[in-house]
Amino acid sequence: RKLRHILLVSAVRNKGRTMSDLDHRLQKFGGPDFLNVEVALSRAELFRAECKRLILETEKACRRMQTDDSKYLDQRVRDIQFLKKELELKLEEIAPEIDALLALNSRVMKALVKNKEALRVTTFCLDERRKQAPSDRLHDEVNAELLKEWDTFEEVASLLQNVQEQISEQIRLNRSAKYHLEQDLKEKFEAQSIDNSCALMNIRSINNLQMSTPNLTGLGSSAVTPKLWENISDLNIAKAEQQKRNSLSLRALVESVLGQMSADMQKQLEATTKAFQVNIQKLKSTKSQLEEKLPKILSEINSQQRIREDLREAITENEHYLTLAQSRLALRQHRPGKEQCHDTAQAQLLAEVQQLIAHISKLYEEVAQSEEEQRALARCQLELKENIDSKASSLYIDEVVCMQHREPIIIPNF
Repeated sequence: RKLRHILLVSAVRNKGRTMSDLDHRLQKFGGPDFLNVEVALSRAELFRAECKRLILETEKACRRMQTDDSKYLDQRVRDIQFLKKELELKLEEIAPEIDALLALNSRVMKALVKNKEALRVTTFCLDERRKQAPSDRLHDEVNAELLKEWDTFEEVASLLQNVQEQISEQIRLNRSAKYHLEQDLKEKFEAQSIDNSCALMNIRSINNLQMSTPNLTGLGSSAVTPKLWENISDLNIAKAEQQKRNSLSLRALVESVLGQMSADMQKQLEATTKAFQVNIQKLKSTKSQLEEKLPKILSEINSQQRIREDLREAITENEHYLTLAQSRLALRQHRPGKEQCHDTAQAQLLAEVQQLIAHISKLYEEVAQSEEEQRALARCQLELKENIDSKASSLYIDEVVCMQHREPIIIPNF
C-alpha cells in the first residue's frame, strides 16, 4: 500500500507519465489479483487528481479571461467615451454655425426685400419723370443718377441672390455634417451602453437573461477593424471641422459684402437725392423767374395797345394837317393866272404835304410793327405760361411724387 501511494504521488507529480507506466511498475511487486486491484485504485485516484487539477486550472483560466474581458471592455468603453467627447465637442461647434448661418440668411433675405422696395421706387421715379416735358427730361443730372441707382440696386439684388444661395448650400452641408455626428454619437451611445452592460455581467446575472445564441464564427459582413472604426469617427469630425471653417469664411465674406453693398446703396441713394434737391431748387428758381417775367409781358402787351392808339391818334392828327395843307394848295390853284407864282408859301405847302405824307406812312408802319410786337408778345406769353406749367409739373413730379416716395427708403446696415 505504501508502494502504491509512492507510485501515485510520483504519477501526479510527473504529469507526462501515462497509466501504462504505472501498471508496468506494479507488475514487479505482486501477482495478477493484487495487480488488478491496485491498478484500478491507482487509476481512479489518478483520474480524480487530474480532474481536480483540471478544475483548478479551468477556474484560474476563466477568472483570468474574465479579468481580461473586463479590462478590455473597460478600455473599449474609455475609447468610446473619448470619441464621444470629441464628437460632442465638434457637434457643439457645428450647431451654433448652423444657427449663425440661419440668422445671416435671414438678414440677407431682409436685405433682398429692402433692395427690392428701393428698386421699385427707383423704377417708379424713372417712369414718372418720363411724363415730364421733353425740355425738362433731356438727360438731366437726376435722370443720370436714377439710372446709376437702378444699375446699383440691380447689381446688389443679383449679388444678394447669389449670396443667399451660397448660404443655403453651406447650411445644407453643415446639417449633413451635424447629422453624421449625431448618428455617430447615437451609435457610440448604444455601443457604450452595451459594453457597459457586458462589463457588469456576471455568472449570477446571466441566469436571468434570455439571449439568442451568439455568432461564434465572426461579426458578419458589417464588421470593421478597430482602426477603421476610429477612422470613421475621425472622418466625421474632420468633415464637420472643414464645414465649420467654410462657414466661418463664408460668414466673414458675407459680412464684408453686406457692409460694402449697404455703403454703395447708401452712397448712390444720397447722390440721387442730392441731384433731386439741386434740380428742385433749379426748377423753383426758373419757375420763379418765369413768373416774374409774365407780368412784364402782360404790361408790355398793354403798352403796345396804348402806343398803337397813340399812333392812330397821331395819324389822324397828321391826316388833318395833310388835309389842311392839301386844301390850301387846292385853293391856291384858283389864283389868277399871273398870280400862279411858285412862291415861298407854295414851296412850303408842297414840302409840308410831302413831310406829312411821309410821317403818316411812317406812323402806319409803326402801327403795323406794334401789332407784330404784340403778336410776338402774345406768343411769348403763351410760351411763358407753358414753360411755367411745365416747370410746375416737373416740380410736382420731382418734389411731391418722387421725393415723397423716396423719403421712406432707408438703407440699413445689412
